[in-house]
Amino acid sequence: MHILLVDDDIELCSLMSQFLKREGFTVDFENEGHRGLEHAKQPGVDLVVLDVMLPGLDGFEILRRLRQDSRVPVMMLTARGEDVDRIVGLELGADDYLPKPFNPKELAARIRAILRRYEARPAGGAGRIELNGVMLDPGTREVFAGGKRVEVTTFEFDILEMLMRSAGRVLSRDSLMENFYNRKATPFDRSIDMHISHLRKKLDRGDSLIKTIRGVGYQFIRTPEDSAAE
Repeated sequence: MHILLVDDDIELCSLMSQFLKREGFTVDFENEGHRGLEHAKQPGVDLVVLDVMLPGLDGFEILRRLRQDSRVPVMMLTARGEDVDRIVGLELGADDYLPKPFNPKELAARIRAILRRYEARPAGGAGRIELNGVMLDPGTREVFAGGKRVEVTTFEFDILEMLMRSAGRVLSRDSLMENFYNRKATPFDRSIDMHISHLRKKLDRGDSLIKTIRGVGYQFIRTPEDSAAE
């Protein structure tokens, strides 16, 4: 798999490139924002590891522009303790984030978890799901709410599909984290929560479609009557 590192720390890129190559990846790196964006758009890039602080274009702007016409998986690198950076990155369509400094083995593990999820998508998918005014089509990977097409990221689509296929049942944060990230949820890891928050904003009646079960996880409500009964 072809990994692109976009980070202005040349020494870090060199070290990470050597490590990831030993882990079996093909690796390129860019140290400037505009070059990083152009490289990320090229065919054959399977995942982008993207730092926030970059000369030329910062990581947020790169991600914003990239998401206009690409669904390539993106792992954001953020400064430790900068919760705002993580939230903004997820809102813009990042798949996951990792605070600096980090363990190279954790980076490799997270990259593999994201790539496994993308590779696991069967061609065409299973049949359509229609529940509570939302239609999800795995074949075309389209979502409609109230008859209107909703633009969702690849990650948002996968989370919504899992919730809708389990409609009426509560899915724990741990089960969602293990399915999508291959790790358990921690009190400070808000990635799943942010993706679901973003989904709610995009869906009509989003707050009444995906319920938060405090201290447990999330539930997709099957019918309007179930929504009213909550």
